[in-house]
Amino acid sequence: MLYDALIVVSFGGPEKTPDVIPFLENVLRGRNVPRERMLEVAEHYYHFGGRSPINGQNRELVAALRKTLDLPVYWGNRNWHPMLADTVRQMQRDGIRRALALATSAFSSYSGCRQYREDIAKALAEAAPGLIVHKLRTFSNHPLFIETMAERTAEALQPVPEAALVFTAHSVPVVMAQSSAYEQQLRESAGLVARRVGKTEWTLAFQSRSGPPSQPWLEPDIGDWLRRERPRDVVVVPLGFISDHMEVIYDLDTEAAQLCGQLGIRMARAGTAGTHPKFIAMIAELIRERTHPGTPRRSEGTLGASPDDCPDTCCVWARR
Repeated sequence: MLYDALIVVSFGGPEKTPDVIPFLENVLRGRNVPRERMLEVAEHYYHFGGRSPINGQNRELVAALRKTLDLPVYWGNRNWHPMLADTVRQMQRDGIRRALALATSAFSSYSGCRQYREDIAKALAEAAPGLIVHKLRTFSNHPLFIETMAERTAEALQPVPEAALVFTAHSVPVVMAQSSAYEQQLRESAGLVARRVGKTEWTLAFQSRSGPPSQPWLEPDIGDWLRRERPRDVVVVPLGFISDHMEVIYDLDTEAAQLCGQLGIRMARAGTAGTHPKFIAMIAELIRERTHPGTPRRSEGTLGASPDDCPDTCCVWARR
């Protein structure tokens, strides 16, 4: 299969204070979220001068991929500039006809996989009819992703080798989780990483919940777990995130760290995949799977490699 380019498709984030409210309005459009909650989340961004680190980290990822791949690499976001529609329009102007897309999410869920497919289809219909874009598969149990996260975890464990090990991911509504392999993949990946660093006991907790109290979301929340268990030392691994964006630097590095300080817990936080050389090598391998039929589709654990094309029943959110 011949492809002309790779496009990195991500969530997006504001880069200055005036961007924050328009960005959050894009994120929450069509969702029944009170404005008071939106303004509360806005304060997280104002805490860092209105700038989310996600765009800068995506620029670093794109730069690393350009050094590695023989394909031109583009980048477009779901919620903030560069917007996905603008990027595919430019791709078509540049003569790109067939491209692969890397979504910045390792796990299968509506917001982490299917919604990105919907975003791509909508952007192509609006801005670049005729351009073909195929999304790369999710990679939660790819050996190079597991190795990357194991190395990040081992680095955090070095000063506190006996620390409790807690993996975190973005919480989602239970009804959303029930239509995907999200929680199952997270538990498999956490177990694989824990085994590589020599840990037999570990916990999967969730963070960054945004729904109303009446709606069940995946639990336990990382804060609730810390209050209940009160380990002497803890290493928190943001397994569900591939870069240190706002949910990591605020919900973990700020809120969870402050809570640990109040409880007398020594906390260390593992890094995310970022531009780790093995993570970049994994992306190149995912591309080879699509360009060279017969390339082994590597995975660890029992779930197997995710499909290139998801069935219609996969990751459907009942609300939609």
